[in-house]
Amino acid sequence: MFCSLHVTSQDIKPKGKKIPVVRKDTLPKIKKDSTKLIKNDSLLLKKIDTVIKDTIKPKEVITDIITDFAKDYKFLDKKKKTVTLYNEARVKYTDIDLQAGIIIIDYLNNTIFAKGIKDSTGYKQRPIFKQGGQESEQDSMLYNFKTKKAIIYGIKTTQDPGVIVLGEKAKRVNDSTIFMRNIRFTTSDKENPDYYIGVNKAKVVPKKKIVAGFSNLVIADVPTPVFLPFAYFPLGQKRTSGFIIPSWSSSTSRGLFLQNGGYYFAINDYVDLELLGDVYSNGSWGLRTNSQYYVRYKFSGNLNLSFEKIIESTRGFDDFSEATNFNFRWSHRQDPKSNPTSNFSAQVNIGSSQYFRQSLNEFNNSNFLSNTFNSSISYQKTFVGTPFNLSLTATHSQNTNTELVSMTLPTLQVNMNRIYPFAGKGGIKKNPLQNIGLTYNLQGQYQINTTEEDFFTSKMFETARSGVQHRTDASTNITLLNYFTLSPSINYREVWNFQTANKTFDPTAQNSDGSFGAVVTDTIRGFRSFREYSTSLNLSTNIYGTFNFKRGRLKAIRHTIRPSVSFTYRPDFADRYNMQVAQSSDPTDLITYSPFGDGTSLYGTPSAGLSSSIGISINNVLEAKVAPKDPDSDEEDRKITILNNLNFQTAYNIAADSLRWSPVNMTAGTRLFKDKLAVNFNAVFDPYQVDDSGNRINKFNKGLLRMTSANVTANYSLSSKDFSGEADDTQNNNSGNGNQNTPDVLGRNIDPTNRFASTPSSSQNNRTEEKETELYRATIPWTLNLAYSAFYSNDGVTPGKIRTHSLMFGGDLELTPKWKVGFSSGYDIFNGGFSFTRLNFSRDLDSWRLNFNWVPFGVNQSYTFFIGVKSSVLSDLKYDKNRPPNRVLF
Repeated sequence: MFCSLHVTSQDIKPKGKKIPVVRKDTLPKIKKDSTKLIKNDSLLLKKIDTVIKDTIKPKEVITDIITDFAKDYKFLDKKKKTVTLYNEARVKYTDIDLQAGIIIIDYLNNTIFAKGIKDSTGYKQRPIFKQGGQESEQDSMLYNFKTKKAIIYGIKTTQDPGVIVLGEKAKRVNDSTIFMRNIRFTTSDKENPDYYIGVNKAKVVPKKKIVAGFSNLVIADVPTPVFLPFAYFPLGQKRTSGFIIPSWSSSTSRGLFLQNGGYYFAINDYVDLELLGDVYSNGSWGLRTNSQYYVRYKFSGNLNLSFEKIIESTRGFDDFSEATNFNFRWSHRQDPKSNPTSNFSAQVNIGSSQYFRQSLNEFNNSNFLSNTFNSSISYQKTFVGTPFNLSLTATHSQNTNTELVSMTLPTLQVNMNRIYPFAGKGGIKKNPLQNIGLTYNLQGQYQINTTEEDFFTSKMFETARSGVQHRTDASTNITLLNYFTLSPSINYREVWNFQTANKTFDPTAQNSDGSFGAVVTDTIRGFRSFREYSTSLNLSTNIYGTFNFKRGRLKAIRHTIRPSVSFTYRPDFADRYNMQVAQSSDPTDLITYSPFGDGTSLYGTPSAGLSSSIGISINNVLEAKVAPKDPDSDEEDRKITILNNLNFQTAYNIAADSLRWSPVNMTAGTRLFKDKLAVNFNAVFDPYQVDDSGNRINKFNKGLLRMTSANVTANYSLSSKDFSGEADDTQNNNSGNGNQNTPDVLGRNIDPTNRFASTPSSSQNNRTEEKETELYRATIPWTLNLAYSAFYSNDGVTPGKIRTHSLMFGGDLELTPKWKVGFSSGYDIFNGGFSFTRLNFSRDLDSWRLNFNWVPFGVNQSYTFFIGVKSSVLSDLKYDKNRPPNRVLF
């Protein structure tokens, strides 16, 4: 039943001074002729005036409509002025929503009492109180409408971010303060929590903080020797600053150490800052700063700067060594909604070459196994209403083996999309003239090539180079005999250089053999340019062949061949710009050189020699059509790609006096077993022989073509779902390391910090999705990723052989819904040994998480153990121990 009551001051007996009430039958009888007596009786007039004029009304306490509901009955007691609601009772008043088994509304005392119902099954329908976004569950409660205070017994409430408060008795002073006794703080939402922090007295300010007194950590109802004199828990969605408790361990080479301790600064809602430090007893130390920023609908990113000083052994000993490494990473992403015509992004990874190989606190698998650092900062702009777009890019590439650094600061590109200046009205292109399209590209670079030693010094700019290149193309298409497409094109290139090479003969220069007199090269700063052009014709067509089958599920195989023949002509432009210099004291002993050579030009030198070549290429695609298994079903025939590509490409230079044929390049690729197996193959074949030094000579091989190099890669992914008939949603999710078709065989990175507690599987309420498992005939989910690679080379002098031959594998095994084992390793078949190997064991402990990462052998041999609370607000409740690798610095 539903009922709405509107209560006023007439229904509630006011407290304090009583209002005098005069009854009509008690007044003295007055005759008609006694009017004067009434007028002169001041006492009576005063009494009457009091009745008429004294209209004091008490202020209403309940000022809104109370809506109530009860499943079984509602009992109204007019004498006591109470309303009792029984079974699934609910009361709504202003922003208050109360649900309970029994609710008693007392209009006389302005209170509301709620409790559950006790029956044979136990105590059920416990009161649930909601007000102002706050919700609590309790055994019983008494709330006063006038004072807005409450007494609560057996309270259970959840405060952001995921802190569950269990209290024996609580007193609600107002909307912003609650005092509690015998409290348990936890993030476990079980009826019997996995753990809790027991406190005698505490003050709770919803959405702000919890201030507690003497506290004790209890795990599985067993008190631990962990005590705190007081505790402070920040609440709410807003981040708060605070200290980060370090983890401790020991190392055989660096002694005792503390890692990842520091302070977290919650600067504002858009940016934060984390300062962390490491200290070792042998003198090694490290500092790190992490910062994340986010502005909704605009941009987001993170910054990471790390610095480490690593000391081995003791100063004064022969094996003493020290190294200083740093690393800077920056990632910036712009929201596409912020500006659809421009975009700014950054992906920076720059630092010491040995940082990831010597770091004591970061085990990044991909960077550890890679020998290059790459960075890019770019800005793109599209000019609406025009065919032009602009991009500005700064790049960085660093080889960790050679310690060579290459940077472009920046690269400017201006592109013009293809335009059709001769098109008809409305863009109609009916003939080859109207189909002529023009494109234009401008590229400018300022490039620095230096070493890691000279990095960030003035020396890095001494060998800097700069230049600008202009390219424009004009092309059209002509259809011949309805089956062939002829595409003529003209290409023009102009290069501006701001430095050139100048060679002179220096009679005082000493050669390597001790003699004097040599040609020296000087770099001359100044503007100089060169120009060249070429023209080409390309003839192509498509050939289709279909082979039909009358029996079986295989209905047809279609072979698509795309042959292409091109002719390219380019004059000799080198003679126009080449210069000569004497190479000895004899002025007639001259050599020719290009002023744009010796690395001075970013875009090469003018093309040397007349080129008149014919290019030949053939592309093949093989597809099949297969009927469904059930011929009576409504399923359509399925198309299967047997061969994604099989391509051959070569060229013949008519103008060359020798070695006219270019090597034949072959590429092939296919995907099998429902796209789970990806196989790619490429090879290079040379038609000419080589001399004893490995140089090509103008003589064909006896076997026509000699394979000079070949590379084959295969990637395969398996999972338990492949054998259970279930659809695998992850089979096309190739998010691993390497190219797009390579599965993840390296495994995720090991991070020996408290970030283990913030894994993606941990939601805000610290509960993962519950999994059901069968006790009998249970299946164990698993995944396996395989990657195979082999490289063959033959220089023609020594017998060809396989240079690299390896198999990499990785995956995981889910022993139970909460136990998971991961592994990643590989075997070098050529050298005969295992490559980088790592094992990972993880256990989901509901409100806790356990991780154990182990690298059993190799230069990166180490382990990391972590067990801690998932919740970020209690992330300091953890045990973190790790053994860093025993790095060899030099």
